Amino acid sequence: MGNLTDVQLQAWVRSGLPLSGKSDGGGLTFTLTSKGTASWVFRYRFHGKGREYTIGGYPDISLASARKIATKLRAEVDAGTDVAAEKQNTALRSRQTQSFKQLSDAYLHFAVHDLRESTHSEVRRYLDKDILPRIGGLPAPDVTEREIVDLVSKVASRSASVARRVFEITSVILAFGVARHAVSRNPCSNLKVSAILGKPKARRARVMLTEEELKLIFIHGEELGEDNLLMLKVLLATCTRKSELLKARWSDIDFQSGIWHLPGDNVKTARPYDIPLAPQVLVWLSKLKVLADGSEHVLPARKRGYGSRAETANKSTLNEAIRRNQHLLGGRKFSPHDLRSTAASYLKKLGMGILEVERCLNHSLGGLVEVYDKNDYMAQRREGLEHWASYLAELEKTPVI
Repeated sequence: MGNLTDVQLQAWVRSGLPLSGKSDGGGLTFTLTSKGTASWVFRYRFHGKGREYTIGGYPDISLASARKIATKLRAEVDAGTDVAAEKQNTALRSRQTQSFKQLSDAYLHFAVHDLRESTHSEVRRYLDKDILPRIGGLPAPDVTEREIVDLVSKVASRSASVARRVFEITSVILAFGVARHAVSRNPCSNLKVSAILGKPKARRARVMLTEEELKLIFIHGEELGEDNLLMLKVLLATCTRKSELLKARWSDIDFQSGIWHLPGDNVKTARPYDIPLAPQVLVWLSKLKVLADGSEHVLPARKRGYGSRAETANKSTLNEAIRRNQHLLGGRKFSPHDLRSTAASYLKKLGMGILEVERCLNHSLGGLVEVYDKNDYMAQRREGLEHWASYLAELEKTPVI
């Protein structure tokens, strides 16, 4: 039985007089501040020093409950635990623990100057759509192998390639967390994507469109839609990647000199790159400019629905147009990226050298060639691409046999 009673406690609270401490015994103490705040404090000695552990307020914690808590705390102290220090450490750990979303925000802020703008946006897009809805609210240290496997498996039900990218991004963020002491380990390090998804499918061989298939594209182009057909022609005639054309602005295109200036942020190699434009290509671009209706983008978004933040055409628009009209275009499956392999094959057929073709494709040449050959082959590329564009223009006029 302790020294205090509920009658005493209530009387002291009503009086409003401050109390530095009334002992109930066993270290349990009742205190009352000058502002009338009543509290329970457990007082004890640890390694010869006086210590205090605040249990909580009265009457929220009753006398009986306070006694039970004090008894438990006394047992922990007797077992060698400094309960006040442990409480402080627990509170500190709680404040320092970041959610996975907070960790990802810190990573994006850190990486903003190291990642290309397009890559930074891509990471943010995957986070918002696939990663944060599933694990964003978890404390970062609680993200384990189980959460990673569940996340990747769910995304893979939609797209295996997206699931692999989601795994890569999650791993990079957790590795960043390890370096910042936000998490003790990166669970992705213990996993292989192939163990979750199986081996990736073999890449489809690139398609070289035949002359007859190219003619069919021109004949049935209106089925694709005018802007899709013009986009396809520009891609075919310039050897560019679809992503590069989607990011293009009219300020990048010099109609006077016939050059398309690609900023480093828009290019896979991250280096600025100039493409010579044949007269036919300038005509196609002029038509696209009319369709753009004042937009700064060469391929602006067609529809800006409520809440939409898209400024440029959807990256799947041309793919879908080709897929829908495949039966009219020769029946063979092909994608916009096959236009690059088609262009490269015809450029070689038309007499262009391999180095010039690789420059047209803006491929990294690698090895000593990359180190010592700084020639951009602009004159040769212009001649070859003009020849290729003229070849396409003639095909467009020639009927299918």
